[in-house]
Amino acid sequence: MRQAILIIDVQPSFSPPEPLVRDITALAATLPSVATVERHDETVTPFEAQLGWKPGLSDDSLVPADRVFVKHGYLPPPELITHLKTLDVERVLVCGIQADTCVLGAGYCLFDAGLRPTLLSWLTVGSSLDRSGELGARLWAHHFGPVLRSPQELTLD
Repeated sequence: MRQAILIIDVQPSFSPPEPLVRDITALAATLPSVATVERHDETVTPFEAQLGWKPGLSDDSLVPADRVFVKHGYLPPPELITHLKTLDVERVLVCGIQADTCVLGAGYCLFDAGLRPTLLSWLTVGSSLDRSGELGARLWAHHFGPVLRSPQELTLD
């Protein structure tokens, strides 16, 4: 099965656990990889004005990826979806930070584009609402279906 991995917002502003960065980096080295980085631009998305919080202005991905796309909100940019479609993949594996917000937002975009999103829950953490990521994994399963809970469930052939 042709697959790619989408790494959501594994960047300094979100203080990802080191084992998460290490394990995503190892997996990303084996597949076509794409990452997002959230950067603050109040003129685009009113994080500070509306939520009283803002991501960094210049964070970079902590996971090396084939392509990195900057975003200014919860959803990946349309160019990311276009890029994944050019890879002609059958499934996009998704992991990263904020399972119940940004990761879930990416799932909607991928699903609507026909890219068969699959959550790698052991490589995903939640937002401050539920750092375990379990809420996001339950929402993912409800809306998109496939949630892999361990590396043993992943087929890389």
